[in-house]
Amino acid sequence: MNELESKFHEARDTISQIDKTIAELFEKRMNAAQAVAEYKKNNGLPVEDLVREAQLLDANSKYISDDEIRSYYVNFQKNMMKLSKDYQRKLNDGMRVAFSGVKGAFAELAVRKIFPDASAVPYGDFKAAYKAVESGECEIAVLPLENSFEGDVARVMDLTYFGSLYINGVYDMAVEQHLFGTQSADARTIKTVVSHPQALGQCAEYIEQKGFLTREAVNTAVAAQLVAKENDRSVGVICSIESGNEYGLKLIDRKINENNMNTTRFAVFSRVPRDNSADQNAFIVLFTVRDEAGSLSNAVSVFGECGYNLKALKSRPSKDVIWNYYFFLEGEGHLTEESEKEMLQRLSEVCTNVRLVGRYAKDKHI
Repeated sequence: MNELESKFHEARDTISQIDKTIAELFEKRMNAAQAVAEYKKNNGLPVEDLVREAQLLDANSKYISDDEIRSYYVNFQKNMMKLSKDYQRKLNDGMRVAFSGVKGAFAELAVRKIFPDASAVPYGDFKAAYKAVESGECEIAVLPLENSFEGDVARVMDLTYFGSLYINGVYDMAVEQHLFGTQSADARTIKTVVSHPQALGQCAEYIEQKGFLTREAVNTAVAAQLVAKENDRSVGVICSIESGNEYGLKLIDRKINENNMNTTRFAVFSRVPRDNSADQNAFIVLFTVRDEAGSLSNAVSVFGECGYNLKALKSRPSKDVIWNYYFFLEGEGHLTEESEKEMLQRLSEVCTNVRLVGRYAKDKHI
């Protein structure tokens, strides 16, 4: 055997030994991915996290000293991540995500975008969807917190305050409203439009211009379902493209909402709080204050003194005592274990009830 043949066989033996080690490490990595999948399922997190993947690719590529080999290693890592995500999706195929409405509702679209591999389960209203997670029927609920045009969704805020779930993600989704009717309808036959009150408000200028009468429905998808069932060419519905198509309706006019920047913020609720991590740069705190002069300002000042930006402060009736209110506060900044403990301790000194209900990464768009 000459020197070249010797090196060839030696290289093959080396590769075989490395392959054996890689196989052992691959199995360990996939077992770790199983634990990650379980955590994401319990905490209401999507399988894919592009920010985390980019961070890992950047950090891991620095382990390779050879510039040419590094590019191949990056591809190797990308493929490894894809296999890990595929495995996590397989493990989480049974995840059930509750939403309010029927098939085609904007909330279902949000579920499909955030959790494309989960089963979207419809419930009749916000409370039923929320309670489904509390009872264990579903792992997660996706519910609207706020619309950029119509404001807060008060019922969801109340569920957040009086319920036991945690918010582990907040996502912005652009909302477009369209006019649909029955297959025999057209722009001249429509006299009345049916939709959710917020959708009607978003399209108020268009409705007034056309002289339509209005009827309210639980949500836009339910409205589409009703119009399809009634089959009255004089009755139209304001809804999404998906809802109109789902119930076999005819598209009459596109993008009729007054504000083209119309966006709804959806919150992801789960039974357990998400562990503190570096990507969480926003949080939600609920609290009540003592009936004393300066109580609210004392509570609010805590956030600034602890170095956090106060993004929003909203009040809602607490319902247990007349003219008593709870406060829903959104803050910006990363909560470390120490700073969170300090903030909550200081709040407890000036508040009667304090609860950190969510940590999440801000500016997530779907």
